[in-house]
Amino acid sequence: MCGVIGMVAREPVNQALYDGLTVLQHRGQDAAGIMTYDNGHLHLRKDKGLVRDVFRTRHMQQLAGNMGIGHVRYPTAGCDTSAEAQPFYVNSPYGISLAHNGNLINAEELKRELFLSDLRHINTSSDSEILLNVLAHELGRSGKMRITPDDIFDAVGEVHRRCKGAYGVVSMINGYGILGFRDPNGIRPICFGERTTDMGKEYIIASESVALDVLGFTRVRDIAPGEAVFIDMDGVLHTRQCAENPVYSPCIFEYVYLARPDTIIDEVAVYKSRLRMGEKLAGKVEREWPDHDIDVVIPIPDTSRTVALEMANHMGVKYREGFIKNRYIGRTFIMPGQTLRKKSVRQKLNPIHLEFKDKNVLLVDDSIVRGTTCQQLVQMARDAGAKNVYFASAAPPVRHPNVYGIDMPSAEELIAHNRTVDQIAAVIGADRLIFQDLDDLKDAVHYGNRRIDRFDCSCFDGEYVTGGVDSDYLEGLQAERGDDARGKRKASAEAGAVSLHNHR
Repeated sequence: MCGVIGMVAREPVNQALYDGLTVLQHRGQDAAGIMTYDNGHLHLRKDKGLVRDVFRTRHMQQLAGNMGIGHVRYPTAGCDTSAEAQPFYVNSPYGISLAHNGNLINAEELKRELFLSDLRHINTSSDSEILLNVLAHELGRSGKMRITPDDIFDAVGEVHRRCKGAYGVVSMINGYGILGFRDPNGIRPICFGERTTDMGKEYIIASESVALDVLGFTRVRDIAPGEAVFIDMDGVLHTRQCAENPVYSPCIFEYVYLARPDTIIDEVAVYKSRLRMGEKLAGKVEREWPDHDIDVVIPIPDTSRTVALEMANHMGVKYREGFIKNRYIGRTFIMPGQTLRKKSVRQKLNPIHLEFKDKNVLLVDDSIVRGTTCQQLVQMARDAGAKNVYFASAAPPVRHPNVYGIDMPSAEELIAHNRTVDQIAAVIGADRLIFQDLDDLKDAVHYGNRRIDRFDCSCFDGEYVTGGVDSDYLEGLQAERGDDARGKRKASAEAGAVSLHNHR
C-alpha cells in the first residue's frame, strides 16, 4: 500500500505535490519522495520518514518546475532503506521517473529478463524499479528521437503483457509529460482530475480522490483497468485502453481499511460503503444473536467509526466513543514489526473508563489481521471495568496472504489462519466474536457501482484474480517478507552499521 501523485500545471507544483502527499500519508509512513522537471533539469528529494520530516524549506525551494510526481511508501517488497524510497529514475531513453502503488507477482522473472534480454541492471530489490525498467525498455523499442502519445500507449500495452500483479503508476517522461496507468484488473486505485486557471487547464493523477479535493481539482474519473492517461507539457489530455482483456477487479480491502472515508474509488463512496457494512453487520448480529445483551457499541478509532455508528443505529443500541487516540502515532497495521506493533497500541489508544464500567461492550473494528491489537483492546476494556467484551469485525476473517501490495505476507502471522471463529475469540480474549460475511461485504461495496465485474478478495477467500499465485510462490513470499525475515534483515543492517562505525 503506497500513495502516488503526479501533476502538470501552469505554475510550480512543489507545494501542491507536498500537500497532496500529506493527504495520502495514511497510505504509507515509511518514506516519501518528490521529483520535478524544470526546463530540462530534474530535481529530486526522497528519504525515509513522514512527508513533514522528509521535506524541509531548503528541499522545497530546490524542487522547481511545473511538472512532477510524488510518492509515499510503506514496505511490502524490498528492504526498508532510503534506497527503496521513490520515485525511481532511469536516464535511457528520454529520462523516465516512476512511482508505483502495488506489487508485481512475477518480479523475479522480470528481473532475469531485464538483465539477460533487455540488458538492464536493477539496483535495488524493489519491484517498482523493475516496473520502471520494463516501461523504459518498451519505450526505447520505438527507436525514435521524438515519441508520440501513441508510442507511449503502445509501451504501456507491452508493460501489461509482461507485468503480472497490481499497479497504479505515475511516471514522468522528461520533456514530454506525465503518464498514469493501472493494471488490467484495476486492483489498486488511481484517478485523475482537472482544474482551469487563468493560464489554462491543469491536470492531476493520484491514488485517491481526496488529494484532488484538497488541491481544488475536479475529479474527472478513475483510470479504468488497463487504461493509460497521458498529459503532455501543453496540458493536453490523451487516454487509451492499453490492455487486451481488462476485468474490473478492485481490491475490496481498500474500502474496508486502506482508503480515507472521504475518498471515491471506482465510483463508490468509501464512506457510504462503510455505512452499508455497518448495516449488514447489524443484520447478522440480529439474525444470529437476537437476544443479545449489548449495552453500548464502541468503535476502534478511526476507520471503524462509520461502521460502528450505523451498527448501533440499526440495533437501537447506544453508540459511544470509548477510546481516545493519540494522533501522533502511526497506523499499527503498517508498523514494520510485531514488537513495534505491540508497543504502539498502548501508546496509541487510551480508554475512557466510565464508558466501560459495568457494561456489556461491543468493540467494532474494520478488520482483524494479526490479532495483536485486538488482544490488547479487549484487555484494556476489561481493565476499564467492562462486564463482558464482545468484538465485531467489519470484514470477514483474514485467512490468506495478500500479494498485491498490502502487508499480509505470511499466513502463519494471520490470527484467522487455520482457526475457527470460536478459537479466534479465545485467542483475543473476547466473550463473543462476530465477523462480516464475505457476500455481505461484497454487496455493501458493489451497491455503489454495479459495473464492477468482481472484487479482489484474496485475503479472505484465497482466490487471486491475476492467477499465477501457487503454494511455492506463497512460501517464497513468507521466507522473504515475514516478520522473522524482516527482523533478520534489520539485525544484519544494524550489525553492518556497527561494523562500519568501529572501522572508522
